[in-house]
Amino acid sequence: MTQDYLFLEEARGAHEQVHFLALHPGRGGAKNLPIVTHQLDDQVEDQEKPRLVIIGSGWGAVSVLRNLDKDKYNVTVISPNNYFLFTPLLPCATVGTNEPRSLLEPIRKIAARVRGHFLEAQAIDVDIENKLVEVKSTGSVINEDGTGEDHFYVPYDQLVLSVGATSITHGVSGLQNTHQLKTVQDAMAIRRKVMENVEKACLPTTTPEQRKQLLSFVCCGGGPTSVEFAAELFDWINEDLVKWFPKLLREDVSVTIIQSRDHILNMFDVQISEYAEKRFKRENINVITNARVQRIEGDRVVYKYKGNDHQEEEHSIPYGLCLWSTGIAMTPFVQSLSEKLGIQNHRRALLTDEFLRVKGVPDMSIFALGDCATIENPKLIEHIEEIFENADKNKDGQLNNEEFNTVITYIKKKFPLTRQHCEKLEERAFDKYDQDHSGTIEIQELGKFLRDIDRKVTQLPATAQVASQQGEYLAKYLTKEDNKNNPFIYRHLGTLAYLGNTAVGEFSWGYKMIGGLYSMYLWRSVYWSEQVSTRTRMNLSLDWTKRALFGRDISIV
Repeated sequence: MTQDYLFLEEARGAHEQVHFLALHPGRGGAKNLPIVTHQLDDQVEDQEKPRLVIIGSGWGAVSVLRNLDKDKYNVTVISPNNYFLFTPLLPCATVGTNEPRSLLEPIRKIAARVRGHFLEAQAIDVDIENKLVEVKSTGSVINEDGTGEDHFYVPYDQLVLSVGATSITHGVSGLQNTHQLKTVQDAMAIRRKVMENVEKACLPTTTPEQRKQLLSFVCCGGGPTSVEFAAELFDWINEDLVKWFPKLLREDVSVTIIQSRDHILNMFDVQISEYAEKRFKRENINVITNARVQRIEGDRVVYKYKGNDHQEEEHSIPYGLCLWSTGIAMTPFVQSLSEKLGIQNHRRALLTDEFLRVKGVPDMSIFALGDCATIENPKLIEHIEEIFENADKNKDGQLNNEEFNTVITYIKKKFPLTRQHCEKLEERAFDKYDQDHSGTIEIQELGKFLRDIDRKVTQLPATAQVASQQGEYLAKYLTKEDNKNNPFIYRHLGTLAYLGNTAVGEFSWGYKMIGGLYSMYLWRSVYWSEQVSTRTRMNLSLDWTKRALFGRDISIV
């Protein structure tokens, strides 16, 4: 036999062994479940690489996959959804402006870049001691005799959690009567419900009272999701409903937004929020602010204005469709992990350090990013002695101007979450905090400076922009040794919101976009450029072209 023939025979035997182990996994772990150490599409050389398991298929997970060194890890992605969803355009899919498939990209295509494996399954638990993820398969077949299993373990060396979040309930009853808008299935269900209500309203047996209820659309929450859904719905009413349905229906349609704060879009500048409210008022979209939803009944939303005592009269709005979009909370999987770690004390997300490592994990092998995680805010005042001694170079117990600048540089480097607020306070900060005009900063004056920063530092927003930047950072952290000492720093590029054939936005360089036809095309251009494939860019372009030429598709299957 030649040497090449022997090599081929040896390689063939190795591949057959991998396939055998993939089909006949061993058992172990705390629950003695099958352990998936090999995959059907594994290469022999992949077995020598560290195992990177990514749970989730959202912005954070996809950003890790797109930036990871493709030869560094044996990657496995676990998610009940076999696609990546472009969430910023999800409200557009509720009325047919964009088709749902135009917002989806198969996760297998994205994972293929790093020769990753994909398991369409639900993560249930993490065995931290043995570094195993417990998974429940969504496609397992249990035999008639009861044989077969739908739970198994996936081992990991590094684990990335990008599982998103669920909607917070605020203790409100009746949420089973509402719709959410987080998945493509949610968007399709809302679209179907809108069309069903409109068709029912056309029937001769429908009374005027029933018609008004069917055509009443209520959005609980004043964030971008609620506002953009209301805007898309209003566009559909004025551009398509009046064209294809009886004109009488338009008079009975109502769209209402209930917001618990002073303004809708409160994460934007006040000028933008006020513009949005004025525009909606002009278009007869009812915006109710400073109101808290009490309960959701089968046919009406009951609310109270904030500040009123419990004896005040409750108000109610009948609805045909109610959207609930009022903030985020932990998924059951994240809640279980948080309780297991013990040290976690945040109510809505997993606490991580500035390197995105989950707090409480002994070997720091679990990372979390996106909506399911939040970086622990530093308390600078607790480090006042360390900061003061580091800056006091001549050890005279006070800081001159140069030493005070050292304080700011030190804080920005060691506590990156404070960077933005340090830069805002940096100009003329020495004169402002030298309260006794002595020409130096004493430790008490430094304390006031640190407390002012502590009050201003907030958690990062639960947005796709944050998750995407975290994913890019984490991919570099995992693959490049020189990035191990560099903490994550969020760079806010801007925020956009669609308001109905126009848009608003504010950008990091200070520019504010308030209305105008050009703003809608800028909004489209930004989201078009952020697509993960040429296929979805082409689909979006076709959707917008079809809508301009033929209107929205009003058929439902």
